[in-house]
Parts: sequence; C-alpha cells; structure tokens
Amino acid sequence: MLSLSSVTGTNFAYQRYPLDYWLDDMVALERTQLELWGVSQHVDLFELRAGAVTSLRRKLEQRDLQLYCVTPEQLMYPVNFASADPVILDHTFSMFRNAAELASELGARFVFVTPGWGWENEPVGDALARAGENLRRFCDYAAGLGLDCVLEGLQRHESNLATDTATLDAVLRAVDAPNLGIALDTVAMATGGEGIQDYFDRFGDLVWHVHLVDGTPSGHVAWGDGNLPLDEYLTSLRSLSYDGLMTAEIFGRPYIFEPTAAHAENLRAIADAFGRIGQGHSAPLEG
Repeated sequence: MLSLSSVTGTNFAYQRYPLDYWLDDMVALERTQLELWGVSQHVDLFELRAGAVTSLRRKLEQRDLQLYCVTPEQLMYPVNFASADPVILDHTFSMFRNAAELASELGARFVFVTPGWGWENEPVGDALARAGENLRRFCDYAAGLGLDCVLEGLQRHESNLATDTATLDAVLRAVDAPNLGIALDTVAMATGGEGIQDYFDRFGDLVWHVHLVDGTPSGHVAWGDGNLPLDEYLTSLRSLSYDGLMTAEIFGRPYIFEPTAAHAENLRAIADAFGRIGQGHSAPLEG
C-alpha cells in the first residue's frame, strides 16, 4: 500500500551541494530508492565516462541505495525531442543514450522523458510528429537495454505539445512504444486544470511514476508552501491502487540553499498527510 516508504530520494534542489552530500542526506532521511536528476554538477550525461559510472555504483553500494529512475535535465540544456535542428537532436540523443546506459549499468527501472516543444509559429502537428518519431527511436534504444521510460506532461510555458491529458495522450500515441508509460506530475496536472482521476481515467495502469509536488498551482515547492490538496491526492492514489513510487520534485530558491531542511520538512508533511488519511503504520520522521 502507498506509504511514506513509496517516496524516493532525489537530488532536486541539491545542485549547489556535492553528490556525496546528497547521498548521505538520503541515508539520513531513510530513502532507499533514488531518482537521479541528471545535472552536470552530479553526473555529466553529455560525456558519460566509465569511471564516473563505477564511482557512482560504489557510492550507492556503500550506502545500500538503489537507483530507480534517471531523469535527464531537459529544459535548461540544449535538448529537445521535438526539435527540427540536427545539432540539437544530436545533443538530445547523445545525452539520453548516456542516461539509458547509466540507468542500465546501475540497475534502474526508468528513464524519464518529456516531449520537448515546437516553435510557436509552426503547426503543433509538425512538432508532435517529430517528437513521436524521435521519442520512439529513444524508447527502442532503451528497450534494448531492458529499460522502461516514463513520459511527463509539462506546463504551458515549458511546452506547447503536452499540457493536459488529451495532448499528453496524443504524444503517447505518436510514440507508440510498449515500454513507454506516464509520469503524473501534480503541478503539471493542476496547471492543466485536471486531477488524479483524470489521469487514471485516461491512462489507467500506464501511470507508472508520480512527481508529488506542491504549487500555486505552478512552481515546484515543498508541501505547505503551495496550495495543492496533498491529502486529496494521496487518498485518490491509494483508492486507485497506485503502487509505484513518488518523487518530491522540489526545486529552486530557497531550497537550493538548505536542501537538507527542505527535504526533511517535505517528508514530514507527506508523513503527516498519510497519518490524516489513515496510514497507520508509517510514523512521521523524527527531528
């Protein structure tokens, strides 16, 4: 049953701190499964070296941590599966192939993908076609390594391709890959004017991963710093028998300056919410 142990550890908000600092925090916060945000401060997915993979494996094993999902940075870097620019596409495929190889080498289940974006002055269908073709190529590559991928919708200022369940479904259908499921992001969901039930009505058991994050409704803030209904979301996920993992994707200021406190408080808020909805066997974090 969905509980506090379903929440992964992640390095979102740790970009100003070393990799080892983050990993030690995850042990202290009793996280065992990790979603690794692929920023260059922690892992260079543009030029992945064998030594870096070996080092990360050793660090994880020393702490009894398991990599669950590799999530390349896809908005700040020159990567875009919907691009028509061959240079951008070369960057995109190079980085994502490295992400898939890292995930495979370290025993992760997922690589996290987004559809990218098209020019605002071109037909959306043109960008959708490119995203479908390019994501299918990548999903085929990931499948060859035994990996699944999860596709997330974005906010309108991030993309013009997948901003609600209908347009996200259009991307999913354009890709048409058996190893591609859906990542439900609560902020993208809320800014699209939808709820948990809408995602499960549309995608059902293809919802493989969740980004559980507060907002107003935009933003990726810790629970309690926004106004989204955490108790309602957790109740819905449990009633729909979702049994995957959830990542708290808190991001940006002020969290980057004190990510330890931010993640600890965020986990307490989630633990308290489970307590309110009747999660009896998961005690709140101490401290």
